[in-house]
Amino acid sequence: MTAVQGSRQYVSIAIIGLLFFIFGFVTWLNGPLITFAKLAFNVSETYAFLIPSAFYISYFCLALPSSVILRKTGMKKGMALGLFVMAIGALVFGQFTTHRWYPGALGGVFTIGAGLAILQTAANPYISILGPIEGAAQRIAVMGICNKVAGMLAPIALAAFVMHGMGDLAAQVEAAAPEAEELLLNEFAARVYGPYMVMAGLLVLLAVGILFSPLPEVNTAEANANEGGTESNRRSVFQFPHLLLGVICLFVYVGVEVLAGDAIGIYGEGFGLPLDKTKVFTSYTLGAMLIGYLFGLVAIPRFISQERYLSVSAVLGIVFAIGAFLTHGYVSVGFVAALGFANAMMWPAIFPLAIQGLGRFTETGSALLIMGIAGGAVIPQLFAVFKQSHDFQLVFTALAVPCYLYILFFALRGHNVGRVKAG
Repeated sequence: MTAVQGSRQYVSIAIIGLLFFIFGFVTWLNGPLITFAKLAFNVSETYAFLIPSAFYISYFCLALPSSVILRKTGMKKGMALGLFVMAIGALVFGQFTTHRWYPGALGGVFTIGAGLAILQTAANPYISILGPIEGAAQRIAVMGICNKVAGMLAPIALAAFVMHGMGDLAAQVEAAAPEAEELLLNEFAARVYGPYMVMAGLLVLLAVGILFSPLPEVNTAEANANEGGTESNRRSVFQFPHLLLGVICLFVYVGVEVLAGDAIGIYGEGFGLPLDKTKVFTSYTLGAMLIGYLFGLVAIPRFISQERYLSVSAVLGIVFAIGAFLTHGYVSVGFVAALGFANAMMWPAIFPLAIQGLGRFTETGSALLIMGIAGGAVIPQLFAVFKQSHDFQLVFTALAVPCYLYILFFALRGHNVGRVKAG
């Protein structure tokens, strides 16, 4: 089978959409968890940023092993396995956070990321080649809508069930004696336990559901063959320069996406904005991303190609990042949130452009691209470190603008380097 057709394709898209909803909900918990970790574990801002670092570095460590696993299990069983691993991570995180042991909690976050690495390595190429590659950005945009709707709900849910009253609690902790402080923080950290146990149970149920779902296996070697048939003459995935440039592109893209999404709360705190406001700022970035996905869904490929839209998005990213630097307070935060609009269609465009024509190397190429998600561990951590000794707005802009410039290069030139066209 080279592609899934008709009603079966729509059922498959709906199932993968549910998985992307799970991706979004779990991934975008990291932003508010940074604020949570600062208080619950009584750690510095730099250490609190180890939450997204542990999460995203797991992609780097597990992506290539995931491709080996998927070749043995097939995509369907591999997705179920990824959900089971995520469930284990949720159990570990809930347990160790309740006991306020930060290394154990980070281990849980890493394990959740490991499960997502398996899922992402399977789901992204799966949806890319489920139909014509030229329309892949449109299909991934649908996945992005599922992802970002969940991402918008995640900070709100965490705020409602775990982080409510944080501003008052922080003041109480600051004024309390050491023993009373420990009691307050223990009670606060324990709020995580119930929600994460529920999450673990739901992930197990979903894994079982995927095993018995009508998702078909897709033959990537046939569905994603090189246009000119030259893929068979290449002996290594590293002989595809456009893929390697795409890995770098995803690295800087995910880095700047996480910077705009997860770090926006800390960015707002830099202006002295209240904690009870900044804890939900991530939802604003994701709301802007949702608008961007809806816009891209209509525009690509009907009015503009995915590579051209990627270049426009990169330019918008540069403009918004500079706008954030030149303004202050809520206006500056608004520019950071607007980066969500610029970022929305970047993954949907970068991923299919980077894997196009890989044929039998699709799984390995996908794994290399998933490793690029480690950018989410590196770039926000650089922000957390350098803002300790430099102006936080300057650091944010100095990190974001070069990322968008590279994405612009990939959109204009990089995605075609080394590619062989048919005819």
